[in-house]
Amino acid sequence: MTKAIRIHETGGPEVLSWEEIEVGDPGQGQVRLRQSACGLNYIDVYGRSGMYPVGDLPAVIGMEASGVVEAVGGGVDGLVTGDRVAYPMTLGSYAEARLIDADKVIKIPHAISDETAAAMMLKGLTAHYLLFRTYPVKAGDSILVYAAAGGVGLILCQWANQLGANVIGCVGSEEKAQLARDHGCHHTILYRDEDIPSRVREITAGVGVAAAYDSIGKATFEKSLDSLRPFGVLATYGNASGPVDPFSPQILAGKGSLYVTRPTLATHISTRELLEEGAQRLFSAVESGQVRISINQTLPLADCAEAHRQLEARETTGSTVLKI
Repeated sequence: MTKAIRIHETGGPEVLSWEEIEVGDPGQGQVRLRQSACGLNYIDVYGRSGMYPVGDLPAVIGMEASGVVEAVGGGVDGLVTGDRVAYPMTLGSYAEARLIDADKVIKIPHAISDETAAAMMLKGLTAHYLLFRTYPVKAGDSILVYAAAGGVGLILCQWANQLGANVIGCVGSEEKAQLARDHGCHHTILYRDEDIPSRVREITAGVGVAAAYDSIGKATFEKSLDSLRPFGVLATYGNASGPVDPFSPQILAGKGSLYVTRPTLATHISTRELLEEGAQRLFSAVESGQVRISINQTLPLADCAEAHRQLEARETTGSTVLKI
């Protein structure tokens, strides 16, 4: 029998249950994967807690994994048994095996391991759309990156550095600040001890940043706005502290004709063309060494509850991989 992490109700890490499931044969347009590693992402916490719906319960949660195709359904072209693949943003990844639509997976290049692929797809493609689509970063731009020592943050810092940006990262400790600096961050702000907008103005000689990439949400929304230069862009793409409160667009005028957007990876990989474009650019950046994927925690999938606890307690850095 195949085992998976399921929830029968929403709540804390204790609702995560390691139990047997049935996995049938792939249908039209599907493949069956024998998975080897899952990525851990904050969106998994949102699904577990009930902030984001996961459909009927009980449900297998998780959004990212890598594995090997072990059966191919009808109408599938370009994939055969034995292909190594990975995917982001497809609910049900916390399992030893699963069915998935073939157009949701991407073949993994030979030089990239299963563990690295599982750690990079959702986070790396998030960094991709933020840097290349939400606000296309240009050489000389100053940007503000929250959770700069996290999985997305370390990729953002490295990639933005390669694009010629002046990278300012918010972190919670000096240890995390050093990690961010080791991954391309030019300046760090200890958000518990320092006023973020004041430090941003100090670093940028009073100008502010072209873009703030904010995964924290409610607690940092106004601080992000106050860190922007005129015509700057706030991309609020996560809710680690809760959803942003409703606000009047009028406040954007007085702060410099600012732009606010709430992007999501789901939109940026909603077509096969978009998924392949982002994945190929990400694979190239990793294979060339421009971006290093830091897997700093590895736990068995069966210990998923502990992984969630560590993530919510902000005890993790870089990527966490759940091994199968």
